[in-house]
Amino acid sequence: MDALLERIQSPAHLRQLSPASLQGLAVELRERLIETVSKTGGHFSSNLGTVELTIALHYVFNTPEDRLIWDVGHQTYAHKILTGRNLRMGSLRQQGGLSGFPRREESIYDAFGTAHSSTSISAALGMAVAAQLTGSQRKAVAIIGDGALTAGMAYEALNNAGASNCDVLVILNDNDMSISPPVGALNQYLAELMSGRFYAQAKKIGERVLRNAPPLFALARHIEQQTQTLIQSNTIFEKLGFTYTGPIDGHDVDGLVATLEKISKAKGPQFLHVVTRKGKGYEKAEIDPVTYHGPPKFNPSLGVVGAASSKVTFTHVFGQWLCDMAAKDPRVIGITPAMREGSGMVEFSQRFPNRYHDVGIAEQHAVTFAAGLACEGLKPVVAIYSTFLQRAYDQLIHDVALQNLPVVFALDRAGLVGADGPTHAGMFDIAFTRCIPNMSVACPADENECRQLLSSAYAQDHPVTVRYPRGAGAGVVVEKSLTPLPLGQAKIVREGEGLAILCFGPLLYEALKVAEPLNATVVNMRWAKPLDLKILQEIAQSHDRLVTLEDGTRMGGAGSAVLEALQDMGISRQVLIMGFEDQFTEHGDPGLLMQQYGLTASGIQQRIEALWPVAQVTSALRRVV
Repeated sequence: MDALLERIQSPAHLRQLSPASLQGLAVELRERLIETVSKTGGHFSSNLGTVELTIALHYVFNTPEDRLIWDVGHQTYAHKILTGRNLRMGSLRQQGGLSGFPRREESIYDAFGTAHSSTSISAALGMAVAAQLTGSQRKAVAIIGDGALTAGMAYEALNNAGASNCDVLVILNDNDMSISPPVGALNQYLAELMSGRFYAQAKKIGERVLRNAPPLFALARHIEQQTQTLIQSNTIFEKLGFTYTGPIDGHDVDGLVATLEKISKAKGPQFLHVVTRKGKGYEKAEIDPVTYHGPPKFNPSLGVVGAASSKVTFTHVFGQWLCDMAAKDPRVIGITPAMREGSGMVEFSQRFPNRYHDVGIAEQHAVTFAAGLACEGLKPVVAIYSTFLQRAYDQLIHDVALQNLPVVFALDRAGLVGADGPTHAGMFDIAFTRCIPNMSVACPADENECRQLLSSAYAQDHPVTVRYPRGAGAGVVVEKSLTPLPLGQAKIVREGEGLAILCFGPLLYEALKVAEPLNATVVNMRWAKPLDLKILQEIAQSHDRLVTLEDGTRMGGAGSAVLEALQDMGISRQVLIMGFEDQFTEHGDPGLLMQQYGLTASGIQQRIEALWPVAQVTSALRRVV
């Protein structure tokens, strides 16, 4: 371990270092990040960019008594190293190891869980108000970056915080980079602020010279106030009630410490604009911060090389379908909330730039924007992670479904997501979408069916979600056709006796492994809503035991839909609902997690045989009268 870093078991040890040692610590810390993330994979370039800022914050503020809220939370690896977790960094994002995001139960230094973006200012304001009410002197600091300031929630919080008299500090980590290239008027505005660096430096020098001559200083201040409107005007943050400082160099650790020490003593809402470079200190990440945003394991000397797997992913299937459909139908509009690369829309953005819209980290806006397009006869497709659609639930109901608008929602990362853990797991979308009137929910079992069901969704005159997992599926050949499958039509893929397994999504292939030893019928249901009631009735009347299988939550999910339908039909059967239990999943290897949650072939078979022991099974089938 490095000389300085090995002495730091907590920020208290960091604060014992001399200011002259901090730059050397930054070098060691950056080397440690490269060493660990190259072995575990994870968010990389964003963490390299926050090394000096992390050091300065823990050096100046009395953490954990003072609260640091990082946003987005994937920029906290240096924070973890400096807060007693250095020796555990090899377990990062591994099952049973460190989370890739701040987690309150993991450390007292993780003041707030921030894996979804743009929540830090709200949380920091809440903590600042709490400190004020309890008479505490602790500070609350929100560090917001990586495009998180493009979300409306951040501005709601800024509006509230600026009107308060609370001692809250908002730090904008301006690295001119979100997960996808930055978009929007705010990014342009920040670029204009950057052009005022010379003015800011000149202002500092002038203040030092003139403070000893009060009349001259007052005159200069008056002139400065007038000139400021010509050069860069008052910032939007000052208009909102903050005292604005910056922009300053986020890699000058001495300057950061000096600035933070001054601001920490100031009263009222403060805003510090810090400029950093994503990927700082690792040339390949500086040149290509998008590729190095969340790389897999890699050799630091070689960098990230092409993926070894030749399997086609569900995301790729969606991206190709979108391009093919857009080439056929000029009404197609593709929308993403700042996830162009992750959602497979790079090719679409290049081939159809006038029909591609990255709205920033603004899921609520993305959904209502799509609704507006649909009102005018266009065919919007919103590519969004399952977990991120949760952030736009009101818009999904009020703006899309209530008006019965034909918007297609391509829900990537449904089910488990592995290393990103519970904050990104797409467990809930079946439950929270199928209860919405006018909404249909498609659950493709493999890559080819994903393409077919996307075409089915596109063909409808009402909103439809098509949910699919991260990564590759069964490896089936994907046809080039855009022919849709019928809405709400299931398919019996294996005939058995006594036991029927009704599958919603990719777990179909696990069910087929179980079906042979259990002689079970297997049905690919395809749709959680509408259900194929005809096939369901036939299966229920010819089988005395039913199993529903889904990679979503059991409560309110597709299995619940089956029970509701059977009750409506007046059919009583033994039903085992299999999915995720009433708990958040952990981070780790997806295959191992599925095994842990009993959703692999062996786990499914064990659950079935435990409920219905072979010796007790009768082949006599009960019929519905």
